[in-house]
Amino acid sequence: MSTRSADPSTDGPAGVAEALARLPRVVDLLAARAEEHDRDATFPYQGVEALHEAGLLTLTVAQRYGGPGGTLTDTVRVLCQLGRGDASVAVLAAFTLLQHAEQARAARWPTPVYRRLLAESRRGPALVNTLRTEPGGAAGLPATVARREADGSWALHGRKTYCTGSEALAWMAVWARTDEPVARTGLFLVRGDTEGIEIDPVWDQLGLRASAGHDVLLSGVRVPADAVIGLAEADGPRSEAQLAAERLDQAWQDLALCAVHLGVARASQDWLVRFLGQRTPANLTEPLAGLPRYRSALGEIESSLIAAEELVAGLAAAVDRGDPTAVARSSAAQLIVNRSTTAAVQQAVTLTGNPGLSRRHPLERYLRDILSGRVYFPADEVVLDAVGRAALERGTRRAH
Repeated sequence: MSTRSADPSTDGPAGVAEALARLPRVVDLLAARAEEHDRDATFPYQGVEALHEAGLLTLTVAQRYGGPGGTLTDTVRVLCQLGRGDASVAVLAAFTLLQHAEQARAARWPTPVYRRLLAESRRGPALVNTLRTEPGGAAGLPATVARREADGSWALHGRKTYCTGSEALAWMAVWARTDEPVARTGLFLVRGDTEGIEIDPVWDQLGLRASAGHDVLLSGVRVPADAVIGLAEADGPRSEAQLAAERLDQAWQDLALCAVHLGVARASQDWLVRFLGQRTPANLTEPLAGLPRYRSALGEIESSLIAAEELVAGLAAAVDRGDPTAVARSSAAQLIVNRSTTAAVQQAVTLTGNPGLSRRHPLERYLRDILSGRVYFPADEVVLDAVGRAALERGTRRAH
């Protein structure tokens, strides 16, 4: 396969089109290996390599950096298809694409460090993720501490949990606080092979078993002074521009992960359609697909997925146009999509009975993956409370 496809210098719409053209072949490869990686909880190196060779891991690298400049619409399209093949690989791709997209919008990574990431992306897969979560999941200041060294660099100490892709990350953006009298927080950019990093292989989840969400232990991990993002007082005020940027970042993440769920749900429906077309119980003379009850249930699934797909696609296009209303609606959208895709997969399992729960078939894996995907979304009550507050504020403004 051409090395040009893996090079971020393949720029512009042609670069996006080339990557999308390779997508079906990549999805087929992921689907062929997904069961093996799920059963053994092994990392999908071959699948990640296929993403790299197809140019999909650098789809959102900005054109000013020599990349294709993929939009949120492009990202959603890719992740939905990858979710059909293997949800674990799709999630790994999502977080890397989101990192490049953030850099395209705001250039937060120091240029020399980001150029190094791009150089590594030309040579092979370069997965990136932000490590925020810590044991206990407490709000407020992170427990991970950055101590200033005599040469001006920083030394990181702490433990991060649910670190998707942990064992294969080329770079980690570690959220930490300084040990200064007035603590500052920021993201410290760390190469995945830096001395002092240890992977604690604790990831043994119901689903997304190949995503390697292990704990990462940081023991004196050195970070150069010029490899830190957004270091600021923890309780300091944030400007409206900063808040708007954070909302846009969240909208991209919400819709990108929604797309992965949609891919899993569509894969479930594909399997259900084949099952209904082939399954003829002993007391029937035709397959289950010939019964109105099953067609009606399939119609319910199809209708709900169409609505979810249109919601995500419409909001993604609006976000690409710079519509702040679409940005604000992404959290409600992820809740709706999460519920509808989960319900679709659960209904498929109900319709198929024992075969759908057998490990000989992929449907039970789809169910486990979509249930485990909730770890990336805030709790429903948190989303609903925020959406409710926004509705009350709009009502109050209109009343006056």
